[in-house]
Amino acid sequence: MIDIVSRLRQLWQQFIAHIDFPLLFITIAIMCVGLATVNSATWDGNHRLLAQVGNMGVAMTIMWFVARLPPQKLMSFAIPLYVVGLILLVGVFLFGIKVNGARRWISLGFTRIQPSEIMKIAMPLMLAWYFQTYETTLKAKHFAIASLLLLVPFALIAKQPDLGTALLVGAAGFYVIFFAGLPWKVLIGLLIAGASAAPVLWTMLHDYQKKRILTLIDPTTDPLGAGYHIIQATIAIGSGGALGKGYLNGTQTHLEFIPEKHTDFIFAVYSEEWGLLGNALLVFLYTLLIGRGLMIASAAPTTFSRLLAGAITLGFFTYAFINMGMVSGILPVVGVPLPFMSYGGTALVTLYLGIGILMSIHTHRMLVKK
Repeated sequence: MIDIVSRLRQLWQQFIAHIDFPLLFITIAIMCVGLATVNSATWDGNHRLLAQVGNMGVAMTIMWFVARLPPQKLMSFAIPLYVVGLILLVGVFLFGIKVNGARRWISLGFTRIQPSEIMKIAMPLMLAWYFQTYETTLKAKHFAIASLLLLVPFALIAKQPDLGTALLVGAAGFYVIFFAGLPWKVLIGLLIAGASAAPVLWTMLHDYQKKRILTLIDPTTDPLGAGYHIIQATIAIGSGGALGKGYLNGTQTHLEFIPEKHTDFIFAVYSEEWGLLGNALLVFLYTLLIGRGLMIASAAPTTFSRLLAGAITLGFFTYAFINMGMVSGILPVVGVPLPFMSYGGTALVTLYLGIGILMSIHTHRMLVKK
């Protein structure tokens, strides 16, 4: 009997050996808040709650497997994953399935996939590998090549059009380049050049994208069209007050005024029910998540793991900032989910894949040669 207990304890220790519990508990706390909010948002159709629980199980299983892989193994996936993702993006451009005016999916016969999701992980992996390879001989040309590696998939995704995912992929790549030592004078120069090119970039936007930006300035110009999402979301957030209306008591939510209330606009549902106090708690949880990720990045022993951990962590920040910003009416609506809160399997798998990579970097840090 003692031997059985000892063996079970040993198996349990092996099972949890590569799990970073602070990181896991923070994400589970946010997920629990998200599940409760999805339940409220889909009160008349709770099958989505059960589906999200299933998505969470699949995502956490993938996280567990990835956490067990050493960073050296993760680095070996960088080039193949990036090349496959790039080929699939070209495939979407040539043969992709068009839905609601956007060509974002590619059919594999038995299923269809969204290659842009692959690039959310492939991009920081590829650039982190690139800077690890040339860390001792970094020159301006290396930053130029890294920028090109970033711009090609960014342009292909934006062309679909999928500006939200393009921004997330672009941000993930930019964070790697920035952490690799991008000079401030170059960064400032890029900002000035970007501002100067704004009129040209404006002409390249699709009509619906221009309309979203103009609606952001004044949603009342089209209250039943492009401005509807922002107006209803801000009404829900404001009506929540300091303490909220209470769980399942959100009128904007249950009277069907909030569009996409279980996905992109789930923050409006949460804000109406829990108010400013609930929002402060949620922001605190995200701050803990980002803080833990940056701690892991700062303790990483190699350039590859440091850049990758930093980019993934700030990627979580970008997700949350863009979603909360667009729901609150301070950023254009671009279709970015709220991390670990919004309903959806693909995004959740991508997020927990990132968590698994952070755990791998943290738990293998003593086994990696400096």
